[in-house]
Amino acid sequence: MNRNYVILILILTVIVLIFYPVIFQNREVMKNLNREIALEDTLNRKLAVKDLITEEVYSSRRNAITNAAGIVEPAVVSVNVIKTQIVKRRRSFFFGFYDEVPYSIQGIGSGVIFSSDGFILTNAHVVEGATEIKIILTDTRQFDAIVIGIDTSHDIAVIKIEGDDLPFAKFGDSDDIIIGEWAIALGNPYGFLIKDSKPSVSVGVISAINRDFAENKDGKIYRHMVQTDAAINPGNSGGPLVNIYGEIIGINTFIFSESGGNIGIGFAIPVNTVKKSARELIEFGKIRQIWFGFKVQELNQLIASHLELKSLDGVLVNYIQRKSPAEEAGLKEGDIIIKINRNVIKDTRDAELAVSDISVGDKIEISILRNDIVVKLILKAVEYK
Repeated sequence: MNRNYVILILILTVIVLIFYPVIFQNREVMKNLNREIALEDTLNRKLAVKDLITEEVYSSRRNAITNAAGIVEPAVVSVNVIKTQIVKRRRSFFFGFYDEVPYSIQGIGSGVIFSSDGFILTNAHVVEGATEIKIILTDTRQFDAIVIGIDTSHDIAVIKIEGDDLPFAKFGDSDDIIIGEWAIALGNPYGFLIKDSKPSVSVGVISAINRDFAENKDGKIYRHMVQTDAAINPGNSGGPLVNIYGEIIGINTFIFSESGGNIGIGFAIPVNTVKKSARELIEFGKIRQIWFGFKVQELNQLIASHLELKSLDGVLVNYIQRKSPAEEAGLKEGDIIIKINRNVIKDTRDAELAVSDISVGDKIEISILRNDIVVKLILKAVEYK
């Protein structure tokens, strides 16, 4: 072999031996770098997916129900009352003498502010007989309240506080309620018992509407009640029932329960009834008594036979007062009232319930049966004086 070739091969060999470790090391460095880049890219993609999932989960938590609760929550208040009851105390065991001593009882309920100037709705049974009323807002502010007026028969009361920047909830329309739609019951029954003054929230649906109940032992008439399975717990009386728009559609009032706990049958006074009473109470301080000027009685077989009636449904007009709204409307003794506004009348209970929501100034459409002919009359509700 040529000497020059041998020298060239040796030189190339030396060069390879010198630079190969460097080239190999650089290749390993590049591999490691590429591996780190790939790992970082994978990590970034995982983080991006995680952020996306977190955002979707968060978005799913925020829905129409949470928004509605957030809207009305600041206006829900705790109503703490002191009531004084007179208790008989035995003075002498042998002679049976008694004296009467005042005894203070603390009560608690809920309410909702419905105007910027501090008017609050609650149940009449929450504040009836109260000698002191303390209101606690969700921002922990406390106010003394005064009673503006009480509608005992409908179990509605309006009270008032004086303050600045008061939150308030808006009224909805209880005639627009849909059976099966979401319903949210709020109440703030804790008062001074716990430090957190935020209201409790329960969710359900509108189970039924227009539930009527006979007058109870306290003289209260519950009519056109809204039924819901949203839990109305003890202390939530007077709190609002709202729709998904955060509008008040009722005032939570009572539950059906044998044990005292919630079983998913709660009732709220429809807000349209509440609004009528609230207007009366704010303007006049009371519910003005209505003068109709007529009386009715139940039908029986003897009366039906005498009047040749085909049914016992309806009530018989047996008295008309002179110069009364009833006389002016054309109502006469012997007429059979079969309908008042949209309410079918079968007995005196139906008649009493039908006029229980009537306010002074309302016009009442009365359908009567006279000589086998149905006649419609318009009677104006006038204040009794």
